[in-house]
Amino acid sequence: MEKKTRNLIFGLFWMLLASSNLCIDGLNIWPMPSSLKYGAKTLYLSKDFGLDTVGSKYVDASSTLKDAFQRLLDIVETAHAIDTNSTYYNPSLLLKGMRVVISSPNDELQFGVDESYKLSIPSSGNPIYATLEAPTLYGALHGLQTFSQLCHFNFTTRIIEVRQAPWNIIDQPRFSYRGLLIDTSRHYQPLPIIKNVIDAMAYTKLNVLHWHIVDTQSFPLEIPSYPKLWNGAYSPSERYTMADAAEIVNYAKRQGINVLAELDVPGHALSWGIGYPSLWPSSDCPEPLDVSNEFTFKLIDGVLSDFSKVFNFKFVHLGGDEVDTSCWVMTPHVRKWLTKHGLNETEAYQYFVLRAQQIAISHGYEIINWEETFNNFGNKLSRKTVVHNWLGGGVAQQVVAAGLRCIVSNQDKWYLDHLDITWQQFYMNEPLTNITNLQQQKLVIGGEVCMWGETVDGSDIEQTIWPRAAAAAERMWTPYDKLAKDPRQVTGRLSHFRCLLNQRGVAAAPLTGRGRAAPEEPGSCYKQ
Repeated sequence: MEKKTRNLIFGLFWMLLASSNLCIDGLNIWPMPSSLKYGAKTLYLSKDFGLDTVGSKYVDASSTLKDAFQRLLDIVETAHAIDTNSTYYNPSLLLKGMRVVISSPNDELQFGVDESYKLSIPSSGNPIYATLEAPTLYGALHGLQTFSQLCHFNFTTRIIEVRQAPWNIIDQPRFSYRGLLIDTSRHYQPLPIIKNVIDAMAYTKLNVLHWHIVDTQSFPLEIPSYPKLWNGAYSPSERYTMADAAEIVNYAKRQGINVLAELDVPGHALSWGIGYPSLWPSSDCPEPLDVSNEFTFKLIDGVLSDFSKVFNFKFVHLGGDEVDTSCWVMTPHVRKWLTKHGLNETEAYQYFVLRAQQIAISHGYEIINWEETFNNFGNKLSRKTVVHNWLGGGVAQQVVAAGLRCIVSNQDKWYLDHLDITWQQFYMNEPLTNITNLQQQKLVIGGEVCMWGETVDGSDIEQTIWPRAAAAAERMWTPYDKLAKDPRQVTGRLSHFRCLLNQRGVAAAPLTGRGRAAPEEPGSCYKQ
C-alpha cells in the first residue's frame, strides 16, 4: 500500500472515531466522573474569574486552595494569549467565578480521606457562579481538576469558554489507593522531574506517589542517623537531602497526593554496604543484608525513625521481594548463626521480614510488602500488612481470602517499563478480577502502575508513564459500571486527554505504537 493511501485511510479512521458517540457525546473528561448532567449553552470565563470561599468551614491558612485555584487559571490559560478586551461574548453568559464550600476545617491528608465533590455550573444567573462542594480540601482539589477540563479556548473570540452548561457533576473515587511508582535508584530523577510527575498525577486524579528511593544500584537519600548510607549514591550530585524529601512530600500534599517511601529489605540492598560494609554477609557475597548482625536491625530502626519525621503517610513499604538467601548459607558466620538459632534460610527470611515489620510498627507505620512475603509465609505477617501484588494475576484473590489487604500491580498489565504493554491493556486490567465477595472486595484498597527505572531517566520518564498510566487511572477512579467494556470506546477521549497533557507541558507519548512511542509521521496530535 502506498504511503499516501495508508495515511488517508488512517486519517479517515481517526476522523470517524472522533465524530462517533464513543466519546460519550463528545465529552472529553478524563477520568470520567461518577455522575454528570449537562446542557447546551456556552459560558465565557470572566477576565477577573475569582475564588469565593464564603460559607466554607475550611480556613486556607496554608494557601493550598488559593494556590490550587491559581494553578487552575494557569493551566487553562497557558496555551494561548487571552484577549481580555474581547466583545464577542454575551455579558449575561459571563461566568464570574467559583464558590468553593468545604465542610471540614481539617486539611490532614491521609489514606481514606474523603475525596468526593460536587460541581455545578448554572447556565443563567446575575452573576453566574460555579459552585464546588466537597467534604474535604482534597475533594475540592479534584473538582478543580475536572473544571479545568471543561474550559476551552475559542480561537475566534480569543477567550475561554465553558461549553455545554448547565453542568452538574457528582464524583468520587472507586478506590482509595491509586498509585504510581517511580524508581530513583536505577536512574536518579532530579527534583523538577519528580514534581512534573506529581503535577501530571494530579491531572489524572492519582493520589499516591510510591517512591522507590533506594535499591541495589544506588542509595541517593540522606539518612541523618547513618550519614554514610548515601555514599552509595552514583555521584555526589545525584543525591536527595532530607530537606529535598520533605519538599517532595509537601509539594505532593498540596495536590492531594501522599508519598509512600520504600525501604526494600533484606534484598535489593547492596548499595547500603558502600557506606557500612558490615551490613554485607561478606564482600564477596554482599546481598541480602546480614540477618545475623544486630547492627542491620539497629540501622533499619534508625532509617525508619528518620523516615517518620518526613514521610508522614500511614504506610511504609518494606519490600521483601526477590530475596536470594544463598549468601546466608555460604557465609560461615551467618551459617553459624542460623545453626545456633535453629533456622534454615527460608525461616531466616521470614524472621528478617517480620522483625523489620515490628520496627516499622514501632514508628507508627502500617506496612506494605511485595507479594513474595505472602506467598512464603502469609499467615505469619502482621495483620497491619498490605500485600503488594506484582508477579501476576490471581494473587489478590488469595490475599483477600486470607483477610489481608491488597494493592494490585500485576506486571503483565501495569508495569510501565514493559514497553510492549499497550494502553488498552492498562485500561482493561481489573483489580477485582474473580473477587465477588463484597467484604473481600473492600480489602483491595486499590492499584498502582509501576515505572521501574532501569531504562528511564529525566529524558524519557514522562513519555514512558503517560498516557498509559492515565488509562489505568480511569480504571481506579471511575465506577465499574461506567468503565468502557471495550477500550475502543474511549480511544478518542484518551487521545484528547493525551493532547491536553502535551498542552500543559507533559511529554505524554502518542497512543499508537508501543510504550514510549514517538510520532510515526506528520499529523494532528488527536490522530496519533
